[in-house]
Amino acid sequence: MEAAEVVEELWARIEARDWTGVGELIAEDAVVEWPVSGERIVGRANFVAVNREYPQGWSIRVLRVLGEDDQAVSEVEVPHVELGVFRAASFWTVRDGRITGGREYWTSPGSDPRPQWRAAWAEPM
Repeated sequence: MEAAEVVEELWARIEARDWTGVGELIAEDAVVEWPVSGERIVGRANFVAVNREYPQGWSIRVLRVLGEDDQAVSEVEVPHVELGVFRAASFWTVRDGRITGGREYWTSPGSDPRPQWRAAWAEPM
């Protein structure tokens, strides 16, 4: 599979709560970083566990996946019934059909309020 296909399949398996299937797409020694929260997830088992143990009530909507060679970028929206809506921009490295690394930027719409000084040039979304 191409990098973008692997990442599309990753999100589909996470949405389906297919944790065995998720593990099949992650390299044993994969490293995934979350700079916003200052966390690094090392290894397949930890990546699967972090996703498996997240409080239920969420779904995933893939907004886009772009890929070239062994790199893919994805944007997803993750609404949660109790915690609100999250968005993630993720940058993945894929080798031999498995994700070997990633850097994900998770945030919530509106969590970074627009400063007043930009109002003359930027409109609200």
